[in-house]
Amino acid sequence: MKTYTRVSCLLLALAAGACSPQGDPAAAQASAPAPAAPDFAGEHAAWVKGRTADLGKADGWISLIGLHWIEAGTQSVGAGEGNTLQLSIGPDRLGQVQQRPDGVYFTPVEGARVTADGTPVQGEVRVKPEGAGGGTKLAYDEGKGQITVIRRGPRVALRVRHADAPARLQFSGLDFFPPDARWRVQARFVPHPAGKTLPIVNVLGEVADTPNPGYVLFEQDGRPWRLEALGDPAKSLNLMFQDQTTGRQTYGVGRYLRTGPVAADGTVALDFNRAYNPPCAYTDFATCPLPPPENRLAVDDGRGQRVRLAVLAGEKKYALAQH
Repeated sequence: MKTYTRVSCLLLALAAGACSPQGDPAAAQASAPAPAAPDFAGEHAAWVKGRTADLGKADGWISLIGLHWIEAGTQSVGAGEGNTLQLSIGPDRLGQVQQRPDGVYFTPVEGARVTADGTPVQGEVRVKPEGAGGGTKLAYDEGKGQITVIRRGPRVALRVRHADAPARLQFSGLDFFPPDARWRVQARFVPHPAGKTLPIVNVLGEVADTPNPGYVLFEQDGRPWRLEALGDPAKSLNLMFQDQTTGRQTYGVGRYLRTGPVAADGTVALDFNRAYNPPCAYTDFATCPLPPPENRLAVDDGRGQRVRLAVLAGEKKYALAQH
């Protein structure tokens, strides 16, 4: 039985117009990067090192080996032929999973060594979905394999990681534009009325009305630009965007950028050198939210033409992507 159906990130990006040519790419790339001050270059290098290490962890995004949607009834789990939910790495028979009105339950087969949050599983265990509380982590293969439950709308799935995932074993690092201080800009946060939401689509085609506290305004290349923001202004804003490099030098869906808290005077720093790829750039088993149409970084030039900003900073396409 096919246990995972996924809408291609790139196809959705193309459908959204992420890769449509607009503006003048040559003009957008005409200026050379500004020399990076030693402290700025060092901070950026440390951030890149930390991001690379986080991505390459034994339970990082590139360790994902499967996303198995749970259907009604009891389903067997294991790497052997004949399992309803067939793992790509693991023992032939690991256990069985069942979804009930009060949650998802896992029962290991006799002889299987499985832990739940570090405690050996004896009999049935309820697996809490990932969320604010972290969720339950089932581990197998002496801890190298990890299974969690995710909820997407009315559906639930097993998300499976393994330290020996081919993508992790082949991981050799990330590619970034040279650090450029001109892409560290000061923006102004403009709040929306309380309670405003923004529909955000994920790669599965699901739509979630997400709290949208406001937007940021900044200037670059002599023009004003606007990005709708998610998150909590008192803690951090989450900006998902597409630009003129999307589908060319950078990932075809777009990129993410997180900020620090908004200052008391309404300003917030945007460091596009730290723009990064969503998880679906590295694996087919992530369920990434996509940048909203409002965040395509395009403006009218006053003559009826749309001009797009080329953000020549941050993370580039992932070289080993297979999708």
